[in-house]
Amino acid sequence: MEIKPIRNGRDYECALRRVEALWDAATGSKEYDELGVLATLVEAYEREHFPIDMPDPIEAIKFRLEQQGADTADLVGVIGGRTRVYEVLRGKRALSLNMIRNLHAKFGIPADVLIQSRGKGAKRLERRSAKLSQRAPLKKSA
Repeated sequence: MEIKPIRNGRDYECALRRVEALWDAATGSKEYDELGVLATLVEAYEREHFPIDMPDPIEAIKFRLEQQGADTADLVGVIGGRTRVYEVLRGKRALSLNMIRNLHAKFGIPADVLIQSRGKGAKRLERRSAKLSQRAPLKKSA
């Protein structure tokens, strides 16, 4: 068992192949211990080189509703009235601390996902949509 740090893509690929070979190792064996150490090294490498951004708060709410077979009507009373729900889901109103607490308690959405500001991509898309909607409609040619 020769374990060394994962410093580059080649080391990473070798470690993944070894993890795959050790996958069915018997609990308590040397191979099982090697698998545990390699898995930890692979995880650390992936965390540094392939970071995963947290989801947009509104997308997280929509996803959780879909997971639970719920719809936006189920948000009424959790984040406010029907109008407030619409404003939040359209990005017109930010989530308040009370809304975040209620969403976390009722739907189990992690508070750290809800507390972040909306992603830059979502804001850019909203600005672009607003600009497009301000343009005069195209005239049809005869």
